[in-house]
Amino acid sequence: MPKKQSLTIFFPFLNDWGTVGSLIGLAAATAAKLTDDFEILIINDGSRKADREALGMIINETMKQGNNVTIKNRIRIIDHETNRGYGGALISGFKEAKKDLIFYTDCDAQYDPRELSLLLKSLDKEVGMVNGYKIKRNDPWFRIIAGRVYHYLVKFAFRLPIRDTDCDFRLIKREVFDPDAASGRTGVRLYENSGTICVELVKKIHHFGYKIKEVPVHHFWRTSGKSQFFNFPRLYKTGTNLFKLWWKLMIKRDY
Repeated sequence: MPKKQSLTIFFPFLNDWGTVGSLIGLAAATAAKLTDDFEILIINDGSRKADREALGMIINETMKQGNNVTIKNRIRIIDHETNRGYGGALISGFKEAKKDLIFYTDCDAQYDPRELSLLLKSLDKEVGMVNGYKIKRNDPWFRIIAGRVYHYLVKFAFRLPIRDTDCDFRLIKREVFDPDAASGRTGVRLYENSGTICVELVKKIHHFGYKIKEVPVHHFWRTSGKSQFFNFPRLYKTGTNLFKLWWKLMIKRDY
């Protein structure tokens, strides 16, 4: 990655105070090796008051550590007073990102930010996004089964060109979101507020002609927080949202 190419790293945050400090440190150290121009965003999506306060303290302490120039003044908190959902957090992250490349992963430390460097190696002129895929999924058995069923369902229904739809470890060129008057391309616009935004993101990037590459990454057991996805009300809502998204993209061709 050329030193002049800039990088935004962002983390959706929902009560994950137990892991956010170490993730910021690892992300900053990794980014500093790759570019001179980077920023780190924390998208606080309506966390509990205590967790919001803990996040602020952790960020302040992290930025004070030894006046470390790789961290100080590079961190911003984007605060949602009320929860907008996972999709809402991602939309804010993409909107607030100011750099050439955008990397995001979840704040529960199930992925290692240092493996961002692996994604960068696969980035070239034709690639719009580099998507990680889990070498081995370290989750309870029922989550593994549900994840596989979900993946094959959406891969078939939406004709997605990737092997791991719910691997939220992605590096994306900012240009995929920007309109291009010369070509008439509107740019990728995202609307989904739930986890179905990942399907929307992949499908739209592919639809607009960008190449997607995949890179194997490690996946770790969750050490803090709790999954927001695997409960019956949320699964029902996800199924409803998926059908609406499928109708919009695959039948109406509304991109």
